[in-house]
Amino acid sequence: MQYRKFGKLDFKVSALGFGCMRLPTIRNDASKIKEGEAIRMIRYAIDNGVNYIDTAYGYHEGKSEVLVGKALKNGYREKIKLADKLPVYLIDSKTSPDKILNQQLKRLNLDYIDFYLLHGINKDTWDKSKQIDIISWLEKKQKDGKIKHIAFSFHDDFDVFKEIVDAYDKWAFTQIQYNYLDINFQAGIKGLKYAASKGLGIVIMEPLKGGKLASDLPKQIKSKFQSYDKKRNPADFALEWLWNQKEISTVLSGMSTIKQVKENIKSADKSEINSLSKKELNLIEKVRKEFEKLYPIPCTKCNYCMPCPNGVNIPYNFDLYNDFKAFKNLGSVKWRYLGLPDQKKAKSCIKCGRCEKLCPQKIEIMKWLKEVEKELGK
Repeated sequence: MQYRKFGKLDFKVSALGFGCMRLPTIRNDASKIKEGEAIRMIRYAIDNGVNYIDTAYGYHEGKSEVLVGKALKNGYREKIKLADKLPVYLIDSKTSPDKILNQQLKRLNLDYIDFYLLHGINKDTWDKSKQIDIISWLEKKQKDGKIKHIAFSFHDDFDVFKEIVDAYDKWAFTQIQYNYLDINFQAGIKGLKYAASKGLGIVIMEPLKGGKLASDLPKQIKSKFQSYDKKRNPADFALEWLWNQKEISTVLSGMSTIKQVKENIKSADKSEINSLSKKELNLIEKVRKEFEKLYPIPCTKCNYCMPCPNGVNIPYNFDLYNDFKAFKNLGSVKWRYLGLPDQKKAKSCIKCGRCEKLCPQKIEIMKWLKEVEKELGK
């Protein structure tokens, strides 16, 4: 495993981090994690050098933290740094940050969390954070020993990102969405370089854009990669493109199978800064341009929009629609769509707007659900 500088901290972080948002589940039920398999995956990663584990309050409907706590028993806690997150969007007069943090520590069965992040901060939740003086609260929890370092994950535009970075001089790091398709999306490459210039560590989420950069690639994308004379799979290319950049501390991968864990560790083992050739960087640029033509809905299947109050499976509907547009295989996609229970189909959207307020990608969900039904529901 390769290790990298982590901002100003006296800690070398593994190039690969383990994100516990997409653990293996039973019958695709996010709340039912395949416990034995998930623990085996996390421990295999740690045994092979991964020292950064990431979870959050809402992952797997609250079950991710419980699973991570179990995986870190038997000496594994001492081998890693754990990141968890405060869902600022849930804090109101009835739900205090103390209540949430105490619940998280109980789920994890731990006394403290190494890295505690304000989760998915955007302009609205940052304004709320300032109103309730969340920084003072975080510093108090730090003094009490319940958290060790303060950070934030982010989903908004660069101007908001810069404001947050500049607002507090003790951020340990920031976590941003970044991959070779998202160089100008949200914080983007501009935010990456700005945060690094301020001495923050940089944690990357969605390195494979919800798996879209790894498998089932459209033929025009496959042909680009196949034209390269070295044998390297698309996921490896996407990860190495990130590790090639000196500003990046660690790349979080939400792995769902032991095969993915092994493949990503293999990639991380050979990762280096400035290791990609000009030819390889040009190839990625060509692939980016091809991809941008294909996927109309920028959904990463993060599930922040779920559960829908009326039962619509929003990420799955969008996944089908993007497949339809990218792969031009109406028969297969329509069969999958029509096989959904009516309640889960796009047509069941009641336009309440809850999902759009929660979407980190700022997708016009109601508009796109109408388009999904129009294309696939005939």
